[in-house]
Amino acid sequence: MKMTIHNITIELVKGDIASQNDMDAVVNAANANLKPGGGVAKALHEKAGPNLEEACKPLSPIKPGEAVITKAFNLPNDYVIHVLGPVYGINKPGDLLLRKSYDSALDIAEKHAISRVAFPALSTGAFHYPLEDAADVAIKAVTDKLCALSSVKCIRFVLYDQKNFDIYTEALKRITKA
Repeated sequence: MKMTIHNITIELVKGDIASQNDMDAVVNAANANLKPGGGVAKALHEKAGPNLEEACKPLSPIKPGEAVITKAFNLPNDYVIHVLGPVYGINKPGDLLLRKSYDSALDIAEKHAISRVAFPALSTGAFHYPLEDAADVAIKAVTDKLCALSSVKCIRFVLYDQKNFDIYTEALKRITKA
């Protein structure tokens, strides 16, 4: 699914965040210490190679809602924006921290003049954020931020499977009234 709002394209695709060849930056659903871990972080670190972990060392730890940036090394992108989303039920208020995660990543993208950025479904894997709630927060955070963006021209949500894709699609349609 694709739509344009305020001259910025929002895309939803089903796929692998580590294989977004046409994006300038991908967002890592990171852990506090920016280690390879599992899920998105594991996939990105494996494809990027060991230099990514070395680049992350001086930037960690980060707190929920914070983001940092590194080169992407062997990934097909220029940058990786590492974001620590909230652990559901632990980091509170979860919705505000999740929103801050998207805001922080987009602020970094703006600061580095990144025009195309791809997000996974932050906090929905090992951090157990309910998918429907996370989709609503993510879509609302991104659409609310569009007017403040000048460098970013495309925001893509890369959803792991059909269930995630369908839930994010419904959230996008509902929130944008498309």
